This record gives sequence, structure tokens and C-alpha cells, in this order.
Amino acid sequence: MLLIKGLLWGVPSPGTHDPSLLNGRTVELIGRLHADARVFDTSCSALIAVDRIDGRRFRGLTEAVLRPCPNPPQHGWQLKLTGALKAPQSSVHPLVSGPASRLDRLGCWSQLRANQWQVLHKSWTPIADARRSIAARFQQVAGLQRGGLLAALVLGGAHVQLPAELREAFRVAGLSHALAASGFHLSVVLGSVLAVGRNVSRPLRVSLGCCALLLFLTLAGGQPSVVRAVLMGATALLIRESDQRSRGAGVLLLTLILMLLIRPDWAHSVGFQLSAAATAGLTLSAPGLEQQLLRCCPSRMRWLAAAFAVSWAALVWTLPLQLLHFGSTPLYALVANLLAAPLLAPLTLSAMGLAVIALLFPHPFLVVLAWPVQQLAALLIALVHWISHWPAAQLLTGHPQPWVVLMMAFGLIPWVINSHRGLRGFGVVTLLSAVFLHAVVQLGDGVVVASRFGRHWLLARHRGRAALVSTHADSQSCRIAQQLAHAHGHRRLDWLVLLDPVASEAMGCWTLMAEHVQAPHQGQLPLVKGQRLRSDGLVLSLLTDKGQAFQLQAGEQRWRLLPKPQALWALSHSVLARPGRWTQTWLGFQPTKSQQRWLRRLEAKDAMRMDL
Repeated sequence: MLLIKGLLWGVPSPGTHDPSLLNGRTVELIGRLHADARVFDTSCSALIAVDRIDGRRFRGLTEAVLRPCPNPPQHGWQLKLTGALKAPQSSVHPLVSGPASRLDRLGCWSQLRANQWQVLHKSWTPIADARRSIAARFQQVAGLQRGGLLAALVLGGAHVQLPAELREAFRVAGLSHALAASGFHLSVVLGSVLAVGRNVSRPLRVSLGCCALLLFLTLAGGQPSVVRAVLMGATALLIRESDQRSRGAGVLLLTLILMLLIRPDWAHSVGFQLSAAATAGLTLSAPGLEQQLLRCCPSRMRWLAAAFAVSWAALVWTLPLQLLHFGSTPLYALVANLLAAPLLAPLTLSAMGLAVIALLFPHPFLVVLAWPVQQLAALLIALVHWISHWPAAQLLTGHPQPWVVLMMAFGLIPWVINSHRGLRGFGVVTLLSAVFLHAVVQLGDGVVVASRFGRHWLLARHRGRAALVSTHADSQSCRIAQQLAHAHGHRRLDWLVLLDPVASEAMGCWTLMAEHVQAPHQGQLPLVKGQRLRSDGLVLSLLTDKGQAFQLQAGEQRWRLLPKPQALWALSHSVLARPGRWTQTWLGFQPTKSQQRWLRRLEAKDAMRMDL
């Protein structure tokens, strides 16, 4: 009930004194940095806890965007900024993440692009300084990738700016959890501390365990997955040291209830949901599966039973959430976790020890002691990159509807909880029904349109195949086109048309997306009279001799494509402007009012013709 309440009524919303009430105005804002600024090529951005705007007291968060950013501000600094407040930009499509959805999850509904800014005060922030020092010294000694990995194992990926390609490789390989502070990292630390203190008195052992929990929470921060892990660890520690038996399901349930009572909005956190589901799998499914494997495994393979059971349980329990939120799942995640398991535990423990050395000892000590750990980190990174390049390493399924995901979850329950084994027949029927319903959507005909910053995209879909038309060919257009295709479950397109006459340096990006890329170069047109781009159910051809107006056939759907005003003018003066059985008209530009009126009349006639 608490979870349902959090999902329905725990959605954060702007308060009566939130900065978003002044969106659209130029303001002078005073606030304190909520976290270190994220640094990009030519700018940086940071969440700011607002104190005052134009001399009046406000309470809430806003994201400040600073360009240029030669000296990125740090956590705890008090800044005065002048600039325009505005609402964060929505995403190009509901299935593609954008600034608005990202900030909404953080309880922020405004952005300020600062024209001027100055530092008013630099607060003493020992915890943030320690995190920053650990990450900086690790990367100084071991490099961006290996040092960043070691820092993420200690602090969590939220506090470390890792290279994008490294994050992507871990995600595709199914090892994203290794970069996020979670119960795995805490179990390594707490288990090591309790093993060292097994011969000391019980009060001292409990004190050591509590210190380890507090240190982990301090370094990793109050993320939902970290809080859950610490609360569960503390409860299990106290039960264990009181000579009582700890029931994992009860501890998990108590922890989740406490968290949702304190923060109902955490029910919307993807990290909270994945962490809770994975822990439920480890608690309810892994022990039974391990016992079954031990009974049938040869004695030499018994060590593999626990690793397989833990990985399988976590993956199956989180599968519905992965499909719901990401529309994809790593195909080789089970293999990747089994191969990485012997490396992750010693690497995590070593990174924790190096973090203490980095804070307390001179740099030469860290350089010498970090060398063997660097080699272990390099081995893990090489393993992750290798797996992420396996064929179809990431299975793109598209985003199923929430009720389809719920059906899938109900279908999996009899297979992951032994007490419900009698319902496995029902589970198979439910699972197959969910897969069938989602396949009907994925294999249907459809056209998806999106636009941003004067760029326009059209994704045509037919029976699981797809093709794309883009008005621009720059790298940002390619990145968004990839996100749009992946969100709908398409890794490789049949063909792709670029309507940008300027040669792009991002052609390598485009050629990775499609079997065939049609792009104009040196004044040549994308298509000439008599030419067609065709694959199974997807056909693009010229609609007019002049102006480059196109006709797109996507299964039963028939679209007019007018990428430029010249195409609209040519169509309006052509006999082909007569109404017909057209589904819709796509524009690659912003039409004038007179052009809008002409298009509305044409579409009204199309609709009348479709009804006949």
C-alpha cells in the first residue's frame, strides 16, 4: 500500500516558494551548490539550493548552466547569479529522456542560464572535499578509466564523472550495478570488517560494524539504494549479534516501509525500484536455487552454485523494471556477472583500502600500492569492453506498456518463488500473453516524429523494421536519432535519409545506424526522379519533380514529407496537391500562418477522402 501511495501521490511538485514560479523572467539569484558542477566541453551545470531571488526568500532547487566555465563551482559554495529562469526543455519524445524528466526526478523545475556569476562564500565541506580528493587522486594515479572505476567502487558513480564510453560498456554488459553504490559494495566492506573483528568482544564488533555502515553512507551519500543497503545491513547486524535468526524478507520489508514513510517520492526512483527488486530476488529466490544447484552439481563445481543463483535471481527480478524503464536488457548479463564476480569483490575491497591511504598518506605511498590494483581494474575494464562488443549484447525490446510489464511480473512469480510452483502453468500463459501483446505493438505499422532546435526526425516502422529521415546530419542529430530508434526497439535501420546539404563529420555515426545511408553531397539531391528507397514495407519516393517533396509508404500508412518550404510551394502548385488517401503530412520546418492554413485545408480534405 505504501508503494502504491508513493507511486500515485508521492510525485514531487513545486511548492509555493519554488523558483519555477518565476520561469520566463530575468532574475538575480543567490543560492548554495547542492553538488559539484558537472563539467562539459564548453560549459558546466550544477544544482543550486535557492536562498533568495531578487531579494525575496525562495525555497527549492534550480539548475544553473554556466558558459564558459573555467573554474567549475563546488559543493557548498554560495553563488550570486544573474540570468533568465526558464522551464527545462522537454524531451524530443516521451520515450527519450530529456532535461525536464531528469530534473523532475530530482525535484527541480527550473533552469537558469547565467550571464554573470560570482562566488560569495566557500563553505567548509569536509565530506565533499574527501570525495573529491579520492576521485582526483585515483584518476591522477591510474588514469581516467581505471582511476574512475576505482573511485566509483568507493563513492558510487553518482559522485564520479566517468568517461561516457566506460559507463555505456558497463551498461551494455549488464554490470551497471558495479558502478552504483549498493548493497554489494556494503556487503564487501561490512563482511571484511566483521571477519577482522570476529575474535573481539561483541560490543566492539558491533561498533566496528556500525562504523563501517556510517563510513559507507557518508562517502556514498543518501541515495535510495545506499539508504536501503545501510538500513538492511544495520538491522541484520543487530539481529545477528543478538543471537537471533534474521529473516531476509522481513528485514527487507521493514526497510522499505521505513524508507517510504520518510520519503514517499522514492517510490518513483528507478534506483530504489531496481535495488528493492534485486534484493527481493537475493532474499526470496537465490537460497532455494542455490540448494537445487548444490544437489545436482559435481563437487568440483559447487563453488559456482552461489554465484549463479545470486546473479540469476537479481537479473530475473529486475527484468520487468529494465524493460519498463529502459526498453532493453543486456543479453549476456548472467555470463558477465559470473566472469566479473572473482574480480569485483577484491577490487572493491582494495579500492576502499586505497581510499583511506589516499586521504591519510603522501602521494608516493598511493602510487606504489595502487599499481597491482590498477592491473586488476584494467582486467575488469577489458572484460567489460569485450563482452559489450559481443553480437547483440544489448537486446532492444522497446518500452512495453506498464500493464504488460505487470502481466510479465505476475507470470514470473511462480518461477522465482518456490511456494508458488503450482501456478507455473498459469505463469507460462501469462508470460506468453505479455510477450504476444508487446509483439503486436512492436510489429505494427507506425510513424514517429520528433523535433528539437530546428532539427526534425521521422522514424517509419513496419513489422519490426524501421527507416529514418533527418533534416540535419550533425553529431547531435545523430545522437538523438539513435536514442529515438533504440527507444522503439530498433538497433539497425533498413535505410536512412539525410536532407542536410552540408557534408557532416558525423557520417561514421550515421553509417553505424543503417544498412544504407542516402545523403546529399556536393549539391546532389537525396533522390532524383524515378529513384526509390525501398525495403520490406518501407518505401520513399519523390512526390514532385521540384522542391524535393517525398512520399513515404510505411505498411498501410502513406505520408507526405515536406522537408523545406520549397517542397511545400512545389506541392501547392502541383496536381498532386489534390486530396487522397494520405495518413498525414510531415514538415521539416516551421510553417508560416498562411502555410498552416493551406495545410489544414489539405488535411481536412484528406480526412474526408479517408472516410469515403
